[in-house]
Amino acid sequence: MSVELGVESHVDDGVTIGYGDGKTPVVGDRARIRAGSVIYADVTIGDDFVTGHNVLVREKTDIGDQVLLGTQTVVDGTTTIGSRVSIQTNVYIPTNTRIGNDVFVGPGVVMTNDPYPVRTESELVGPTIEDHASIGANATLLPGVTIGEGAFVAAGAVVVEDVPPRTLAVGAPAVHRELPAPLTGGNKIRR
Repeated sequence: MSVELGVESHVDDGVTIGYGDGKTPVVGDRARIRAGSVIYADVTIGDDFVTGHNVLVREKTDIGDQVLLGTQTVVDGTTTIGSRVSIQTNVYIPTNTRIGNDVFVGPGVVMTNDPYPVRTESELVGPTIEDHASIGANATLLPGVTIGEGAFVAAGAVVVEDVPPRTLAVGAPAVHRELPAPLTGGNKIRR
């Protein structure tokens, strides 16, 4: 399959772009896609996209500009990721997830979309992460939760219910606290 690859892009050997059936994938200008990465057909990616090694991006995924997907990250398709997003190493993003703009997702974060795995038939709904939210390392987000604009999820938190905008979520299960002053304001994700 062919690929629409933007100018000044570098794709390592051992990368697959356009795996499977569907529309020709589109990757914007100045992409840097590292070895072992697989990008399915029917994926659209903006400018200044960067991956670590062994990243998987499944079909029907739309990714904005200036997005980093860290090594071993999996985006399981039918997902939207905004612009200026930094997703660190070993992150799992399930089908039907929405991530806004200026979002940070720390290493080892696991998001889920099935409320009762293999027990009942359920609609698969991933989390929604609104603009300027930050998710700390090794946090777990359960199906269908919304992380509000500017919210901060602490490392290791297990988020079982929506986190209001500009709120801190800590613990397992996560409880909500006032966002400390040093954590207020939007994320400044620039490369």
